[in-house]
Amino acid sequence: MREAFEAELAAFRRQLADLAQRTQDAMTRATTALLDISLTGAADVIGEDEELVEAHHRIDQQALALLALQQPVAGDLRTIVAGLRTSADLKRMAALARHVAELVRQRHPRPVVPQSVRPTIIEMGAVAARLAAAAQEAITTGDADAAVVMDRADDEMDTLLTSLYGSLVVEHRWDVETAMDLTLLGRYYERFADHAVSVAKRVAFAVGTRG
Repeated sequence: MREAFEAELAAFRRQLADLAQRTQDAMTRATTALLDISLTGAADVIGEDEELVEAHHRIDQQALALLALQQPVAGDLRTIVAGLRTSADLKRMAALARHVAELVRQRHPRPVVPQSVRPTIIEMGAVAARLAAAAQEAITTGDADAAVVMDRADDEMDTLLTSLYGSLVVEHRWDVETAMDLTLLGRYYERFADHAVSVAKRVAFAVGTRG
């Protein structure tokens, strides 16, 4: 019985790691579509979002089944509860990637990102992808210290956000729509990063280290 439970728990972790990987891919592709003004790329990200939501629901159902049908000990219970919360974080990260793609579709064929802030957006996309990859690695390895390392990258995202918002102050030639779009973009990337760090903190909780 215990061996069967351990196998189910391992499958649960693998599903979480897979969802984290797919979430990273979604944001990477959304950023590419944003910078390339690609309607097709944006549509692909938006179309996949429903699949990611379904994956989130499957993970939640598996977690509830583990709680209802088994008798998890304290460590297992932490893993399952943290997994439920991680699933919610990953769902939100996928939604934020979709929001980036939706901006591309709404403004097409006009570029969302002015040339002068492209380097900032490129770097924000890179940091977001790096944090999502680190979150996926934390889930896979059970690295309780990942959140500490990821906090530094999250600080980098905050610095980039400050730079982006500073550009809004000095670039008077931008219209209101452009300024609003960049404000939203900055928020999407920042929140994506925050959720990735939250995933790592949940891993720390699952293994018994509170971060």
